Parts: sequence; structure tokens; C-alpha cells
Amino acid sequence: MKRGRTVMTEIKVPVVRNILEINERLAAENRRLFDEKKILAINLMSSPGAGKTSLLERTVEGLGGRFGIAVIEGDIQSSYDAERIQKKGVQAVQINTDGACHLDGNMIQSALNALDLDSVDLLVIENVGNLVCPAEFNLGEHHKAMILSVAEGDDKPLKYPLMFQQSSVLLVNKIDLLPYVDCDVAVIRQRASQLNPNQAVFEVSCRTGEGLDAWYAWLEDRIREVKNA
Repeated sequence: MKRGRTVMTEIKVPVVRNILEINERLAAENRRLFDEKKILAINLMSSPGAGKTSLLERTVEGLGGRFGIAVIEGDIQSSYDAERIQKKGVQAVQINTDGACHLDGNMIQSALNALDLDSVDLLVIENVGNLVCPAEFNLGEHHKAMILSVAEGDDKPLKYPLMFQQSSVLLVNKIDLLPYVDCDVAVIRQRASQLNPNQAVFEVSCRTGEGLDAWYAWLEDRIREVKNA
């Protein structure tokens, strides 16, 4: 039995390392393209139902008149989210992972071929709904941003620390539900800050629009940084 476990470990570790190394090379190629085109790329992550697509709809409404926006939608199945975004008048491409719990660099390269990048200032990649795997795979983005809805509770930084550590931005969404749920935003802020002191935190409601101006301003600043780099 000991010999069997040792053999499995020797096989598994190189395979996992090779997958991550290949993804890093592809992600670096994506990043070079984004930088060449002066496109700010955001990798948007959250659990299912936290409000990623609703945030994108609001973001298009808030910034679409000033910047060219494109969206890559990642889901296990369906094109529902991409269709929602297209109705807002921006480019949107759907990636169906057929069971994979995250997007990767190769998937993004394929999707980029379907976009007119010369007209894009901001590319948002909506990753598959999952608080674990998406944080582990670089897509070539400039920043990772994550959404946590108050309905999920204030314990998530303790349970899923990597996503909080990796994300430049934390959007605490659905604050309009705070009177009805057992969640303390101050506790979320404290626990997230312990994991990532430099993380920007915005308390928002995609339903009412509350707090979203700060998110728009953060994006505008990052777009200008990429343009001026």
C-alpha cells in the first residue's frame, strides 16, 4: 500500500505542475496582447448567484458611453449570460466549459479571436461561478476582482482565503438585503484585510445601484493606467 501511494504522488505532481506551467505561458501571451492593445483586462470571480452578470450589466450602463467594453462569459453550460450582456449593446462571447470549474488561458485565447479588440478599452472575463478553482489559474488579466454577496455570510474569507488574497477588488454585493440576513460587513472587511491589506472593498447593490460609482471610478483609474503605460 505504501508503494502504491508513492507511485501516485510521483506521477501526479509533475502532471499538475505541467498544466500550471502551460497555462502560465498562455496567460503571458494573453497579457502581452492586452498590453499591446492597451486593454484593461479584469478577471471577475464569485460563487454562483453572487451577482457577476448583474454587475456587468450595471458596469456597461455606467461606463459604456465613455469606453469600449467587451465581455467573455464563462459557464459550464448555456449562453444565457452572454445574451444578457449583448442586449446592452456590447461585444460578448460565451465559453462553455462542459463541466470544468474554471476558465484557463487557452480558453481565453480562443474567445479573443471572436472579438474586435481594436475597439475595446475594458475587457471583463466573467469566470465560472466557484470560490476555489478560478483563483488558481492566471488568464493574463491585469486584476482579479471578486464579488461576495451578503447572503453568503461573513465567514467566506476564512473558508476560501486564496480568492481574497488574489483579488485586487472585493465587491460586497446585495447590501440591500442586510436587514434580512445574518451577515456583518465589518467582519468581512476585517477578515479580508487580514488576508489582503491592499484590497479595495466596495459595498454595493446591483439591484439599487448603491455604491457602484466607486467601482466605476476604480475601473476608470485602471483604464487610464493601462492607456498611459
